[in-house]
Amino acid sequence: MAERIKVLFLDRDGTINKDLGTYVSSRAEFVLIERADEAIASARAAGFRIVIITNQAGIARGIVTPEAVEDVNDYLNELLLLKGAFFDSCYYCPSHPKYPHPEYDRFADCRKPSPRMVEKAIEDFRDEGLEVDLGNSFFLGDKVIDVECGLRAGLRPILVRTGHNEEALCLERGVAPEHVADDLYQAIEGYILPSLNR
Repeated sequence: MAERIKVLFLDRDGTINKDLGTYVSSRAEFVLIERADEAIASARAAGFRIVIITNQAGIARGIVTPEAVEDVNDYLNELLLLKGAFFDSCYYCPSHPKYPHPEYDRFADCRKPSPRMVEKAIEDFRDEGLEVDLGNSFFLGDKVIDVECGLRAGLRPILVRTGHNEEALCLERGVAPEHVADDLYQAIEGYILPSLNR
């Protein structure tokens, strides 16, 4: 029998780190949103696995390299380790529909709001003998596409007001998150962790 786990699927730019309005291409450009690291550490201490799901179309656009994306992710884990935490894995989509690229077009169907990256993460956990408990797993992000991705993957979506803060756009498009929080810290400490004890 597979072990059941609960997972926080997190968007990266605008949710964990400040959105600069362009693609984060170096450690120097990666700035944590206040208390995001503490929030992730609390979630991990409560038993959540942490998976990052991020569109990185700057790769197809030639703005950032896969190596730079992975180095920034390594840096995030170094910052999280200072709080006694880490993320389990990161799935990123390098393609963009307006920027065809012979190497990356094959990944086009993984781009959020598609749930393909989440589904791949769930498959990879299953390969490890772990079954994701969808009813107690969440998708957190700052855009409509994050909420939609979470819904399509069968997760509980939470919108944060940092980054793009597309709360009004969610309402306009009828894409309803389960909860809206000011930031990742409030989402985890103020909503997710208390909900475990209800």
